[in-house]
This record gives sequence, C-alpha cells and structure tokens, in this order.
Amino acid sequence: MRPYKDKAELIEEIRKRLLLYDEEFNDIKEEEKDLLMSGVDKTPSQNISYQLGWTRLLLQWESDENKGIEVKTPTPEYKWNNLKGLYQSFYDQYGSHSLQQQRELLRNQVNEIIEWIESLDDDTLFIPGQRKWTTTPARWPVWKWIHINTAAPFKNFRAQLRKWKKEKGTA
Repeated sequence: MRPYKDKAELIEEIRKRLLLYDEEFNDIKEEEKDLLMSGVDKTPSQNISYQLGWTRLLLQWESDENKGIEVKTPTPEYKWNNLKGLYQSFYDQYGSHSLQQQRELLRNQVNEIIEWIESLDDDTLFIPGQRKWTTTPARWPVWKWIHINTAAPFKNFRAQLRKWKKEKGTA
C-alpha cells in the first residue's frame, strides 16, 4: 500500500481511480448488469454494489463516532470472519438500482469522502489511533482505511470488469 505525501495526493488518486473505474461501466448495458461470467466472481452490479457498501460503511463509521456512537467494524451484524454475508447485504441493498443509479450513488459517496478528507487535519488523517474505529490490531491511520475502501478497490475491481467484458466478448 503506497503512502501519500498529503491529503491532496490522496484525493487526486481517489478521483483518478474512480473516473477510470466508472468509465468501465459505459459500455455495459442495463440488461447485462446481473450477468455472471465464467472466471469472474461478481456481476457488474455486484461489483459496484461492493464499492457502494464499503464507501457507505466508511462514511457511517466516521459519522457514528462523531455522534458518540460506539462503532463495531465492519458492522454490528457482521464480523470480519463473515464478510460473505456482508457482501451479500451490499448486493441486496444496491442490486435493485439501475447501473446508472449505482454509478451516481457511488460518485456521490466518493464526493462525500473527499469532502470529509478535506475537513480533516493532517494528524487525524495520517497518524494512527486518531479515531476509535481505526484501532483494530493493524492500527492503521485513517488514510489507509480510506485508501483500501476507495482507490485500491477501484483499481482492482476495474480489472475484474475488464475481465468480465473480455469473457462476454465486448472488450
């Protein structure tokens, strides 16, 4: 995981990765959003639902802590050893939306994350232990949580979408 020199660099990377990721959906038809292709573990809708779920959780953790609510990561209903159930909840929550609606929701949530990043001081963003919800055994600073729930999966899941399109014969 690459470090960032400042919040501007983190924001720039998130924007860049989101733009590239989002562009992969341009040539996926609405009626194809739920097609599962051999060798690809998610449909396009599941792919973006996953992103929606994690970005929403990230925002929720911060919001809850700011309200004085004890945050249980990943959620009170799901533990780290039951991520399949959590992912299914993402698919259930967002899968009924059109692909265009999912894309718009994701762009909006990422804009919220960017606004949140801009509101943080450097210590809060880059020094571990600044938020209770980040004090897992890994003791990551906030920026790493943001990175693994935005820029990193946007890059990795973009590759999955490309593989999906190749399998479908549209790449």
